[in-house]
Amino acid sequence: MSKAVAYYPGCSLHGSATELDSSFTATAAALGIRLEEVPDWSCCGNTAIHSSNRLLAAALPANELVKIEQDMKLDTVTIPCAGCFNRFAVGHLEAQEPDTAPQIAAVVGRRYHGGVAVHNLVDFYYDDVGLDTLAASIVRPFAGLKIACYYGCLLTRPPRATLAEDPEYPTHMDEMVEVLGCDPVDWNAKTDCCGSSLALCEVPMVLEMVHGILQDARSCGADAVVVACPLCQMNLDAPQFEIAKLHPGWEPLPVIYLSQLVGRALGLPESRLALKKLIVDPRPVLG
Repeated sequence: MSKAVAYYPGCSLHGSATELDSSFTATAAALGIRLEEVPDWSCCGNTAIHSSNRLLAAALPANELVKIEQDMKLDTVTIPCAGCFNRFAVGHLEAQEPDTAPQIAAVVGRRYHGGVAVHNLVDFYYDDVGLDTLAASIVRPFAGLKIACYYGCLLTRPPRATLAEDPEYPTHMDEMVEVLGCDPVDWNAKTDCCGSSLALCEVPMVLEMVHGILQDARSCGADAVVVACPLCQMNLDAPQFEIAKLHPGWEPLPVIYLSQLVGRALGLPESRLALKKLIVDPRPVLG
């Protein structure tokens, strides 16, 4: 019998990052995990609410967690979007804090009791699936493909909420890609910020931030960068041809989702991995 896990896709996976939704759900099915999408889910609020109304920022994810805990009767939710994951992880904590729990419960209408483990994309493969099961499911292993695992900000910080194994130098994604037959490179920028929404208003600054991250990956021998966040993927992938204009000689570096890399190793069809949707085509590198 397959294991059931609640699934919160969030806005990005039903909009700008449909390739993450498609590849993630396909890998989950192939690995024997039954995803149950949270019914009538609403936006997590992300930065817009978090920066203006702390109570609402906690209440929005708490409302979804209450559904999972009390209506769906599940003890784990997987949230592939790192931004949504971060809001849920913080909401999970604040909905249990003595000074904020009553206020959040008043907004939601029910009290969340902390019975749901909040997992991101990395946690899903590492904990819900497990490395042994992942290894046993591989039909198309990579032959030493050099991968820079990029965690960014939101998967690891703040550590009290994210429960990251190491907020400055995490390794769970590195261990996973090694199981797939890849060679994770040791590099400095794995938890640097991608620029986030500043990409909309501080373009020159973010272009240099992104160039620095990608240059570090390239100088450490990476053939591709693997990410677990829609915004990180967009910020690192989309501007590379613009970066090439600013830095002559720059060769674009593929930036792919962890779920796409896993799906490739599982032998899943291109129609589910949607590699064509990425700006820098990763297929020549992936083989």
